[in-house]
Amino acid sequence: MSSENQADHLLSRANALVDLARKAGADKADAVVVRSRAKSVSVRLGKVESTESSESDDFSLRVFIGNKVASVSANPGFDLAALAERAVAMAKVSPEDPYTGLADEADLARSYPDLELYDPSEVSSDQLREAALATEEAARAVKGVTNSLGAGASAGMGGMVLVTSHGFSGAYQASRFSRSVGVIAGEGTAMERDHDFDSRLYFADLDSPEIIGRRAGERTVRKINPRKVETAKNLTVVFDPRVARGFVGHIAGAINGASVARKTSFLRDRMGQQVLKAGLNITDNPIRVRGSSSRPFDGEGITGEPLTMIEDGVLKHWFLSTSTAKELGLHTNGRGSRGGTAVSPSSTNLALEPGDISPQDLISGIKNGFYITDMIGHGVDMVTGDYSRGASGFWIENGELTFAVSEVTIASNLKDMFMTITPANDIDRKFGVAAPTIAIEGMTIAGK
Repeated sequence: MSSENQADHLLSRANALVDLARKAGADKADAVVVRSRAKSVSVRLGKVESTESSESDDFSLRVFIGNKVASVSANPGFDLAALAERAVAMAKVSPEDPYTGLADEADLARSYPDLELYDPSEVSSDQLREAALATEEAARAVKGVTNSLGAGASAGMGGMVLVTSHGFSGAYQASRFSRSVGVIAGEGTAMERDHDFDSRLYFADLDSPEIIGRRAGERTVRKINPRKVETAKNLTVVFDPRVARGFVGHIAGAINGASVARKTSFLRDRMGQQVLKAGLNITDNPIRVRGSSSRPFDGEGITGEPLTMIEDGVLKHWFLSTSTAKELGLHTNGRGSRGGTAVSPSSTNLALEPGDISPQDLISGIKNGFYITDMIGHGVDMVTGDYSRGASGFWIENGELTFAVSEVTIASNLKDMFMTITPANDIDRKFGVAAPTIAIEGMTIAGK
């Protein structure tokens, strides 16, 4: 069965499931099918370690009776009527939830854009194997690399089918291709490790195995013979883009409506106030063509619009689903994500927009500082904003990267860090979270 025919078949089953739920006594209902197809090959030291292939279509049904809700999940082949009846029976004995419900009918997408998320390229297991082997070979060829952690290549697709009892019916799918490798440099107790990878919607857009492997090898070799540094305060720290993406994830967590409703965000009382340095913008665009995290509609059937979440440093929006928005007395902005049987808000194509300065010029103005390439641990308290994480990278001296540094801890508070960010101009939007190189002033580094 072709991909299009399979989607039509799943839409038909989801429609039937919703109809059966209504007949069984539900006031409202929605049915979701989360689709997944994947195959991957992993290698190590020139030999194949594993070849895997998987397929799944996971069904979920939510039913509403007044303010009561229940959800059930099943795999293909289940009895539609039995599942619907079980869900309704569960809802009847569930506690009431004043915020639960389907999206408002007026918000539903009546049509939605083609975002070019699916590449039909067929990639064989042999092609994946050859790519993984070539990626590892390129990494091991870098002088100073002494061992391999393994390499991999994968191809697959994911998608969603959504049907609601109040008029929405839609489906989309997105492809995904990736290559990765990790290697070790040095010997004995002086070994260092690092990795590199690429992940794209379209196969032809992937970085070559040779480029990925060489980057991984060079990153690893640069870390050999790291030093410890003295504890210092009020230091400027520079985050490599790979690390900066994780830092932007903290911003996303702090402006997630679910965290605000639970009172677990340190920005929960800051709507309309300055939370980032003036001039900085955080954008989120769910409908970017070929965007890594794009979606023509969200987990509730709403097409979200591009938003500037933080504009000129001022907080303008939370990420909101329908139920979270109701709890906060607001209106959804189409950021509802389906996770199993639940819907919760999340970002899509999130970006800390770049500045005008190059990474080289950003670093050249720092007399003493720390350029971070890796973070360790999860020492971030999203209730208070306290930030303390292990880090490694390179010391900045007179505007130049010098020796490798490891076994240090950086600390501050996210409220203060947000107000001293300076972004460079080297953003790469191929990932769902995008960020340029960023400098943050006033950090404490705990060393030897």
